[in-house]
This record gives sequence, structure tokens and C-alpha cells, in this order.
Amino acid sequence: MPVRGPLGLPASVRVCLFDLDGVLTRTATVHMAAWKRTFDEFLRSHEPGTAEFSQLDYNRFVDGKPRADGVRDFLASRGITLSEGASGDPADAATVQGIASRKNELVLAELAEHGVEVYPGSVAYLKAVKEAGLATAVVTASANGEQVITAAGFADLIDVRVDGVVAARDGLRGKPAPDTFLAGARLLGVGPAEAVVFEDALSGVAAGRAGNFGFVVGVDRVGHAEELAAQGADVVVQDLSELLEGRA
Repeated sequence: MPVRGPLGLPASVRVCLFDLDGVLTRTATVHMAAWKRTFDEFLRSHEPGTAEFSQLDYNRFVDGKPRADGVRDFLASRGITLSEGASGDPADAATVQGIASRKNELVLAELAEHGVEVYPGSVAYLKAVKEAGLATAVVTASANGEQVITAAGFADLIDVRVDGVVAARDGLRGKPAPDTFLAGARLLGVGPAEAVVFEDALSGVAAGRAGNFGFVVGVDRVGHAEELAAQGADVVVQDLSELLEGRA
């Protein structure tokens, strides 16, 4: 496959579609901690004796998905079914939407207290992408995408944002469906064959593969490189700086 040397990408690529949490920002660890606290509290109260939420659960059932989808998928893995409830249910409601609300409260509190930390290698790569004349999009399930991008300080490097707010407004299915990535490519005026997806989540890599994108980069932050490759990543790196260094 022809490769654009300085960026480690096929020469046909015109657009870069970046997941946010875990690819550009370190907020994936914040999300994992918030999910664990949320689910463990729920399980202790409603399903005593059930095994606690783990990193593996996060990787398989939650990471990269819209909040409510993550709630449903994790609970289903434990044989638990809850009523859906309504958007905006209070955080103590034993509903899918209530659990989602609780998780979001915890994430927002953490971000407000500690801010947003970025991966320096990812920001360097993002700058190199823009200097090479490629268009960029952030594609994230987070409904807080705009706030996180602004707080992280690289809003000027992002041309388009497709986040949880946009997905809800436009009726886009969450990852592993490719809808949000396809929307990002469409907004930037290209077909999927001319776009590359950067993802740390198994569901996100699966979405990139399902959308027939020209290239899919898996970013391994938690030691699941083989699983990312199995989901369809063309290359797996621990940091995007590896692509700049030609080591990927």
C-alpha cells in the first residue's frame, strides 16, 4: 500500500478522523474510573455478590460507545435488564438513563477539578497532519466533546466535530456502527476510502472497518494491541508519534 512517509499513512488519504478520549486526550482513564465507580455502586446496591466492573469490561462493553449503549451492553453481559427511563433521569434512578446520568456527573466533576490532559505525541501528530494540508475531524461518542476539545487547547487544529450531541441530533448510530465516522468524512467532503480512522476503542476500530475506510490506526493505551488488530486495525501503535518516526 502506498504510504505518505512523514505521516505513516497511505498516499490516498486526504482526511484524518480522530477519536477523542484515549487518542488525543488522556480522558479515557477518567471515563474508566467514572464507569467503575458508577457500576460498582449500582451492583453493590442492586445485585450484591456480582463481580465488580473491570478494565476488560470497559474495553469490551463500554469504551467508545454512547453512554446509554454502554450501560445496556455492560448490564446485559451480567444478565441484568433495566427499564430505559428518560433522558435526564436523576443520577440515583435505577434506569439505563439514570446510570448514564450518574456516570456523566462523575466525569464532569473530575474534568472541572483537574482539567484535560493531552497526549503530547498526539498533538504533535495533529499539527503535522494540518501542516501536510490534510483536513481533520474529531469523532467521539462523548456529549462533552466541544468542552473537552476547547479545554485541551487544540480546537484550532480541528475542522469538524461529530460528538454525542451531533449524533443524537442527526440520529446517528453509535460505534461499532460506522455512522459517526462516515458523517465526519462527509462533512469534510470525502468518501471513506480517502479517510483514516484513529481509534483506541475496540468498538471504534470495528466502526472504521465496517465503514470501509481507507486506513484504520489502532492506538493501544491499555495493552490490547492484538484485539485492536483482530477488530481490523491496519496498524497498531502505542502513541501517534510512532507514525511520525516511521516506526509503525
